[in-house]
Amino acid sequence: MFLRPIIALLVITAAAACWFVVLREDDPPSYSPLNLADDPWAYKPDREDEFESRAAAGHSHVVYVKSPGGIVATARRVERWRPQVEEAADEAGVDADLIEGMVLLESAGRADARASDDLEGAVGLTQILAETATGLLGMRVDVARSERLTRRLARARGPREAARMGAQRALVDERFDPEKALAATGRYLKRAMDEFGREDLGVVSYHMGIGNLQQVLGAYGDDDASYAQLYFDASPDREPRAYRLLVDLGDDSKTYYWRVLASREVMRLYRDERLKLERLADLQAGAASGELVLHPPALTDHVESRDDIDAAYRDGALRPVPNRPARYGLRPAPGGGGLRPEAFALAAYIGRGVRNVSGVKAPLTVTRTVRPDGGIHATGYAFDVRRSYANGRQAEAFQFMLDRLQALNVIAWTRDTDTIHITASREGSLLMKLARD
Repeated sequence: MFLRPIIALLVITAAAACWFVVLREDDPPSYSPLNLADDPWAYKPDREDEFESRAAAGHSHVVYVKSPGGIVATARRVERWRPQVEEAADEAGVDADLIEGMVLLESAGRADARASDDLEGAVGLTQILAETATGLLGMRVDVARSERLTRRLARARGPREAARMGAQRALVDERFDPEKALAATGRYLKRAMDEFGREDLGVVSYHMGIGNLQQVLGAYGDDDASYAQLYFDASPDREPRAYRLLVDLGDDSKTYYWRVLASREVMRLYRDERLKLERLADLQAGAASGELVLHPPALTDHVESRDDIDAAYRDGALRPVPNRPARYGLRPAPGGGGLRPEAFALAAYIGRGVRNVSGVKAPLTVTRTVRPDGGIHATGYAFDVRRSYANGRQAEAFQFMLDRLQALNVIAWTRDTDTIHITASREGSLLMKLARD
């Protein structure tokens, strides 16, 4: 049965108190998918730091699970380059912690990292393209000689010969020289910061490209906007051209800055809170999304039987998903099911948001809900939504809501063959009134 751990209740209480203060502010939100003045996740300029922190946490899963050898080993590799990172950052006048985060994200601290066998592509600590290196950053790159030395390096007999070949390659392809690669990255960021007047946009452009980012900002109509404002304020129904330009660039570009911030936080944890980093690594590795970080098994109760579910309905720990599509934008699949009240509140927020953003009245279909299967569904916080949409507008709006709420660290989600699997955080408690209206 649900025991509602004391720690979890303290988290919810503290969060609710924080949001009570926020909702008392007089200034209206810049954007809410539901056009609610008291939407707890409406973007406001004075909440930029909070939104950046949330986005870093919401996009940290991929940083953890794709780090070669694990995130702790990766952080250890990155840490060894800290003196060179600081030197490059000081020379360029940029934040050393951001460059370090880029190193973790781009190469996992491996100076010989390559995106592909074609050395015209991205290589080195900060994954610099050959064309960018020679055309923009003034680096020496002889691709043909670099490729020949790379092939010879692969056949090297012993570490001494490998080191000699590696040194020769770094002379003809400076992207493989860690100090020169970091210095070049610093020069790029300095140039981009001069262009955009902001450090965050400089980092965004490192992956997106200066020209592409200029185009997105032009479509948004505010060249002085922060990336948090651009990301959270543009939507299919508000600033649709800027939103679709961002989407068309691909998820890697759109979320690059958030993943750099997540990587920066990893390095902070590695230096200051190693045990917490190790615990997070275990939780992130335990599921295909960050759902176990939202609901650590040791702090979250599970139903173990049908009797537990029935008892949870009786005491209000679970509520059925109602078949009221006109109100909630949701329809339960045959057989119904239930969720924690705060999880249902988040599901209703998604359903209403999709309807509001798309203008499509057809509801989303909620399939799998609580069940005693021993997994995340046994917590009552997880539900699946059928991947069957009325039209492209509804599909686009649903993706927008998923991306937005993940970036706010309010949900974790994965895509299955026929459904979208969503795990709601406890912060759905902030929407309980919405779920009753």
